[in-house]
Amino acid sequence: MENNSRLKNLGFSQYEAACYMALVSNHPINGSQLSKVSGIARSRIYDVLRNLISKGYVIEVKESLYAPLPPDEIIRRLKSNFDKNIAAFENEIVKTSQKENYEYIWTLTGYDNVMGKARKMIGEAKKEIYVRLFPEADSHLSNDLIAAEKNGVKIRYIAMGKIPEKFDIQVTHPNHKNLTKAIGGRSFDIITDKKEALVGIFETGNEENSPINWTRNQWFIITNRDSLRHDFYHCFLEKTIDQKQILTDKEKRIYHIIKTDD
Repeated sequence: MENNSRLKNLGFSQYEAACYMALVSNHPINGSQLSKVSGIARSRIYDVLRNLISKGYVIEVKESLYAPLPPDEIIRRLKSNFDKNIAAFENEIVKTSQKENYEYIWTLTGYDNVMGKARKMIGEAKKEIYVRLFPEADSHLSNDLIAAEKNGVKIRYIAMGKIPEKFDIQVTHPNHKNLTKAIGGRSFDIITDKKEALVGIFETGNEENSPINWTRNQWFIITNRDSLRHDFYHCFLEKTIDQKQILTDKEKRIYHIIKTDD
């Protein structure tokens, strides 16, 4: 039973889970009856009951008649125990963790998993977010970025395609149409607060298994953030040199902001 499996994940033995779930739908009940309902042999059922009673999950309401702790109460206790164990583990791991001089670069896979990490990074950003997105990724993260900007976070946005202008500092990459073919997929870049990076390429036809790099390694972050800054310059150079056009006042302002945004 799936319910039994869930209880086993919460620290119950296989017999304890079967016994408790049988009691939830059949109580009060004696050991012999419970053995039949739960499928636990009579030779074992009383040992299982004693274990559950010692843990406070079952009570003997009358002589040889047993009832379970109400489900809402057992859920409350399990949650409380879980929170206490997590807090204790957190204290222990902080004490025992060595000071790292080097932050490793981790690989994430799974499109939803990567988007979930991106949303978490965006939600935790305090000062700035440099981002370069294709429309597909933008559709997942746009609302989070808008919310971050409303909270005072500076957004530096490079659009890799037809994405509506939503941010004060936003440009469209001039070569986005050819880049997907050239690099074999859609680039994905998020740098938050100069502290965290999530970058990689969603390979065409293999998005679910594409490796996306996540790290707090400062050299990696500085390099990738600088790459995004230079993409802004690419936009302005393409317009002034290739198209022989003059930058608008807004583009000149963005250029100045990015140039001084060390």
